[in-house]
Amino acid sequence: MGRNLLMSSLENASFNILLQILFRCVTFIINAWVIRNVGHDVIGIMNVRLLLLESTILFLSREPFHRACLGQKGEFNWNQVINQIWLSVPLSCVLSAIFIYIWLNILPLGHPEHSSQYTFGCWSVAFSCVLELCSANMVLVAQLYCFVKLKIILDTLHIFIRTVVFISIIVYDRSSALIAFSVAQVVSIGAIVVSYYIFFYWYMKYKPLYAKGALKIRFLSTKTLDTLFSDMEDFNFISLRDFFPKYLGSINTCFNKKLNTLTLSFAKQGVVKQLLTEGEKYVMSASPVMTFSEQATYDVVNNLGSLAARFVFRPIEDSSYFYFTQMVSRDLPLYKQDQNKIHESSTVLYQVCKTVSSIGLIVLVFGLSYSSTLLTLYGGEAFVASGLPVRLLQSHCFAIVLMAVNGITECYTFATMTSAQLNSYNYLMVFFSISFLILSYVLTYILGPVGFIISNCINMFARILHSVHFINDKHKDTNHKPLHGLYVGKLFLFTLFLAGCICKASEHHFSKNMITHIAIGMVCLLFVLLSWSVENKDLLKKIYAKFKRTEENKVSTD
Repeated sequence: MGRNLLMSSLENASFNILLQILFRCVTFIINAWVIRNVGHDVIGIMNVRLLLLESTILFLSREPFHRACLGQKGEFNWNQVINQIWLSVPLSCVLSAIFIYIWLNILPLGHPEHSSQYTFGCWSVAFSCVLELCSANMVLVAQLYCFVKLKIILDTLHIFIRTVVFISIIVYDRSSALIAFSVAQVVSIGAIVVSYYIFFYWYMKYKPLYAKGALKIRFLSTKTLDTLFSDMEDFNFISLRDFFPKYLGSINTCFNKKLNTLTLSFAKQGVVKQLLTEGEKYVMSASPVMTFSEQATYDVVNNLGSLAARFVFRPIEDSSYFYFTQMVSRDLPLYKQDQNKIHESSTVLYQVCKTVSSIGLIVLVFGLSYSSTLLTLYGGEAFVASGLPVRLLQSHCFAIVLMAVNGITECYTFATMTSAQLNSYNYLMVFFSISFLILSYVLTYILGPVGFIISNCINMFARILHSVHFINDKHKDTNHKPLHGLYVGKLFLFTLFLAGCICKASEHHFSKNMITHIAIGMVCLLFVLLSWSVENKDLLKKIYAKFKRTEENKVSTD
């Protein structure tokens, strides 16, 4: 088989980043419109309560089977794999019944006017989850056979259909926002499921013709056909019946014992992972001190505040992780390794620490003065009238500084830990996460929604301390001090402090004149960036030289 799995993975990752950006942009636009025209409570019910129900059912019923079956194409019989993946459907039905009961009878709603729509929404979300898992077999096959563009097209179609249906209904009747959300969810998922079956029906119909050299389709080029059908000799599906469960004579032959064991192992991990991933939303849903309006406000502000992490820090961390794994051996002390590599990796860690901590400080200083402006532009004056959104976003700016430092220090830690250290750290992470959930619950009672951000800051600070201790211990036998990069330059700090004072004064005097306030901030930001450039001119020269060499190599290759 000639398919390039590495290129497929890279292509999939790239498209996923673009899809995330597209999805976030669409979500932000819809949320802004709903906030201005419908209300905060509806956003809280949709984005916290109903989407939490969806992620809980899907993750617990789909993830264990998908991860267990992924990569088992060559080891197990395809019939056993298909039978195994279809078990997610009855499991999702059982989980749906359990969680619908919890969502309707245990988790308080507190809004009688939304009660009937909320009930309809819970059942609709559960039905859409079961419906989505009816195509889990084809999603698995598409991933194993590297149909990357198929997934991208259908995910984009899903976003488009859901947005169009939701907006169409809510424009017609603004009081039916939850109905619109529910109908859009079912219709978009239904369209995707049908699309998967149509594609594979078409694919299996025309694959034999391609093999004979007799396939010509007017709207598809020869190159596209080669991409779809070449190197697919091991694609043995010949009809849609092959995608459905089959009885193979006995239960033991229908299912593979090893595959069952793998699925059970992933299911255990899945429960813990789901609690850690969606912990804030579970606490919000169970905590009676946060109204849906506060939950909606927190969700909107959290999405805005985490943009820096998603689009700036995460790509830096991913690239750095790959780099450190190639440069530093996990199992040898640093003094026994290639010293040129150790020197280079330490220098890179120093420079990246300085860069991300500088970005975090810039976000903090300007965020304190421009949170109100940003949120007013996003949600209108009524959205910021209570003052809670501004306090939340300003608090989030402190979290971003810790997020920046924690991301890169943990990145190096994970890239250079031994297997034994990684296993120990996994237990420590569970402790951190459980502590975070408990702390979130307590601080929410005391401080309201801001308590979530404070507890997150405490959690990240504890993780930073652990990573700092590990990195210092790792370099104790060398002359390298990579964490000194966390100390940004004095000129930069002074300029940043001065800019912060000017922007605060501007916020006070030009609160009604946003254009002037924004213009002052842009001028201050320019001087801050110039001061950073002056203090880090050597780093900028290295980056420019590296970029120039890359361009020259590209030209010579062409």
